[in-house]
Amino acid sequence: MTWDFDTFKGSWSDMNQEMNIPSTLGKKLLESLTTVLGDRLPEGFKPAVQVAADLRFGDYQSNAAMVLAKRVGEKPRDLAQQVVAALKTEGMAEASIAGPGFINFKISPEFYAQRLMEMLADERLSVPKVSEAKTIVIDFSAPNVAKPMHVGHIRSTIIGDALSRIARFLGHTVITDNHIGDWGTQFGMILWGWKNLLNQEALNTNPIAELLRIYQVVNAKCNEQPELRETCKAELVKLQSGDDENLQIWKRCVEVSKSGLQKIYDRLDIRFDYWLGESFYNDALGPLVNSLLESGIAQESDGAVCVFEEEGREPSASSPFLVRDKDAWKPNPCIIRKADGGFLYATTDLATLDYRIKTWHADSIWYVVGAPQELHFRQIFDIQRRRGITGDFRHIAFGSILGDDRKPFKTRSGELISLEDVLNEAVERAKKTIDEKSPDMSADEKDRVSEIVGIGAVKFAELSQNRISDYIFNWDKMLSLQGDTAPYLQNSCVRIQSIFRKLGDNRSRGNANIVLEVPAEIHLAHMLSRYAEIVPMVLDDCKPNILAGYLYDLAKAFHSFYESCPVLKSEANVRSSRLALCQLTLDVLRHGLGLLGIQIPDRM
Repeated sequence: MTWDFDTFKGSWSDMNQEMNIPSTLGKKLLESLTTVLGDRLPEGFKPAVQVAADLRFGDYQSNAAMVLAKRVGEKPRDLAQQVVAALKTEGMAEASIAGPGFINFKISPEFYAQRLMEMLADERLSVPKVSEAKTIVIDFSAPNVAKPMHVGHIRSTIIGDALSRIARFLGHTVITDNHIGDWGTQFGMILWGWKNLLNQEALNTNPIAELLRIYQVVNAKCNEQPELRETCKAELVKLQSGDDENLQIWKRCVEVSKSGLQKIYDRLDIRFDYWLGESFYNDALGPLVNSLLESGIAQESDGAVCVFEEEGREPSASSPFLVRDKDAWKPNPCIIRKADGGFLYATTDLATLDYRIKTWHADSIWYVVGAPQELHFRQIFDIQRRRGITGDFRHIAFGSILGDDRKPFKTRSGELISLEDVLNEAVERAKKTIDEKSPDMSADEKDRVSEIVGIGAVKFAELSQNRISDYIFNWDKMLSLQGDTAPYLQNSCVRIQSIFRKLGDNRSRGNANIVLEVPAEIHLAHMLSRYAEIVPMVLDDCKPNILAGYLYDLAKAFHSFYESCPVLKSEANVRSSRLALCQLTLDVLRHGLGLLGIQIPDRM
């Protein structure tokens, strides 16, 4: 069989005019390939174009001919030859065939040059906005009131913030909600401790530490004096019944806790649109449980109210309400009201979902919460489905942070390390390095740069990891000026900034004439042009490490370019072109790191 491609020959300009395709190179190649294959494509078959695994043979590649050949009875290489012969790239790319039928695309230096000049002139660096903007609620961080944030909050807080920044930049309406734990049994002990043990001066100095102290002291006393535990329970009942004194103390606890937490968020440059804690939904919990009972979704069991597996559904491992025990399936219910009348996290989370959909009209709700909560969210989302409430609900899970012993990262005494201590340690270590490398810096500048470098190092160490994986928290690697670290990327930006300082900060922008001749220039151009493809990819599976890895590769490409291509010592036209490459690299690194919540110092 030989295909007649004449009918399906397309050009880049025709294709873009007719389809209004976002101007990323990979999408242009994909759409051209699809146009060439035309209506001969079998139903459900979608050709793909990826970045080439080996850039020596091209910039992009496709195995479409190899996959499609089996379906149409052609030899893969013969089909690939027909496709390549039909493609018209109009100076953008040269198509060739490798191996049994891979189609390689090598972008022309002239096209890259034009592409980069467009990026320089565009404040979005040619990154397209999404075609269909959504309202996305992102639930992240969520510490408990009266307790300090610890190392376990790093992942949720930093991943959630990065996803929020990226989604907003891509054109979505993003609502961030810090769903703090501000209600629960621990408040009985805190209320009694506030009335009997509070150090007002300590509360003013470090409120969270003081609230934690009185909780720990009262908890220890309760173990020694069982009657005190009953007294604390009575304080909790008074709070839940609306006792004015206890309500005022509780409100003060929440207020001072939020103030202490905000200091951490300020250091991390993180802002929330809302802080709607668990207590916000108290009035909705009773009616919600009654509604679930009336609809038959929930039922009483031993005095508690539970949701069991849906009747008529075939038992399987995909059900969140069943667990396999030897050869039998056993119930694994979701409890939404305890036998003593108390509500649980599941009840609050269902009410929270309702509120976010009804009040904020959320199209999508993302929970950036650790992997151990997977079953909890599977149950919650399934209950919503059974209630007829549909939507894009996502549990964005992540693994654990480990110490060098590959166990959860803790102090020697076995306690979780506070997040504030982690940040302080990172800044102090960064300052030691800066003292060694830049002794001429003023004390104030050292403090400012140390804060930027230390905080950036913690963030990048987190965001450069696949969020699903556990990772080892290693101070030396995190703060190294070499390798996949924030200081390495920040130092790349500082190096570029120093080039322009030598020129009196004379920047090259949209009027630059870029000419690419040397392989290092062309490779850097290839990396820069990919930014428009990389940023949208992050939200495909909510993985900021895709962007972090790209920025590291870009910085490596720049260092190779800088070492092999003189900038300031080159001739006028060449120097102008290379300065434009430097400027665009700085723009992309600064913007990409900004999407990850990482700042750039002027000096290091």
